[in-house]
Amino acid sequence: MAIEPFAPDAEADWAHSGVVALTGDPAGAPLIPPGRAATAAREVADRCGLPVDGRRLLAERAAFTGRGRRGAVSVGGGCRMLPTGDGWAAVSCARPDDPALLGALIEAEVSDDPWPAVAEWLRGRSGEELTERAALLGVAAGAVREPGAPADLPTPGRARAVSGLRVLDFSALWAGPLCAHLLGLLGADVVKVETPSRPDGARGGDAEFYRLLHAGNRSVVLDPDEPGQRRALARLVETADIVVEASRPRALERFGLDAAAAAEAGTIWVSVTAYGRGDDRVGFGDDVAAASGLVAVDERGVPCFVGDAIADPLTGIVAAELALSEPEGGRGALYDLAMSDVVSSTMDTGLPAARTCRSGGRWVTGGGVPVVAPRRRAVDGSAAASGAHTAEVLRELAVS
Repeated sequence: MAIEPFAPDAEADWAHSGVVALTGDPAGAPLIPPGRAATAAREVADRCGLPVDGRRLLAERAAFTGRGRRGAVSVGGGCRMLPTGDGWAAVSCARPDDPALLGALIEAEVSDDPWPAVAEWLRGRSGEELTERAALLGVAAGAVREPGAPADLPTPGRARAVSGLRVLDFSALWAGPLCAHLLGLLGADVVKVETPSRPDGARGGDAEFYRLLHAGNRSVVLDPDEPGQRRALARLVETADIVVEASRPRALERFGLDAAAAAEAGTIWVSVTAYGRGDDRVGFGDDVAAASGLVAVDERGVPCFVGDAIADPLTGIVAAELALSEPEGGRGALYDLAMSDVVSSTMDTGLPAARTCRSGGRWVTGGGVPVVAPRRRAVDGSAAASGAHTAEVLRELAVS
């Protein structure tokens, strides 16, 4: 696998982002990733007038968790690079049901530690076979590909001020909540919506990082299986200026919510998925980035994860720019934002490669830019308990 080249500006942006410090084998030098994702994050944040450094958003979760680079194991530990019969693959095992799903993938009984059996199975299979079987079974996995032509992303409309506008956040984990958080920093009224059976899994993660993304947001819990609460969900969408969601289309359709109809009526609807609304494949930040070609390669030729689930924060930043779009002619827009496309859009090629080295007791890029560690922002306020504002929001809507 070839080492991807870089531009000097991309090299410096990577070094400032904290991502380089999280990339590579812990016993070796940190690696500068391919492409220009850190530069893209900086540029988008600047265009949106966000009061944050877009580059640093890419690595800040690790500043809260304290985790570092682990090479072919993701920073969070839930995804691994494993050799296949014709290359490499990234396989995630982060959800409670994932060991059983991996057992179904390899058609064998697996223990709570499925990795040895999965690794053995992969050595005799192609990356294409893995990708196809993973898609059928809902496993977050894919073959590591060489970057292709950069993907085109949805084009945002003319930006508007969002202070006071209502944002419904149906999403979970990182990408969607980061988008909603950034809109909140610009003054939007963010309402997080969960169901009783599917709360945001990030509530069980690092408490301070969760608080960073959700402080100041209101929390609503509604059960779409209850007719009255289903009507309340529909009413919430009707009154929203912006909707952020990260579900496959059929999930919200089961709730009676129609994204296309909401957009036609004037809502800006940002739909975040792993591979697009028309693709049922499951994916998370680490495996999607690797399957889209965003990996660093160490001196042994082994691919390493770039940063910490980098497709998530990168997508959240891009989603925020789309969410700022002004409706035109009374109509909103439905933005289909695939994490894989966001990653692909940053994969520039044709420029000289770069490495890090030791200088003055610290790591620096070839251009002498110091490699900084991930940094955490100050957390102001508290994150609401699940459902804390349900009654309040329903009163505002005159829904009982």
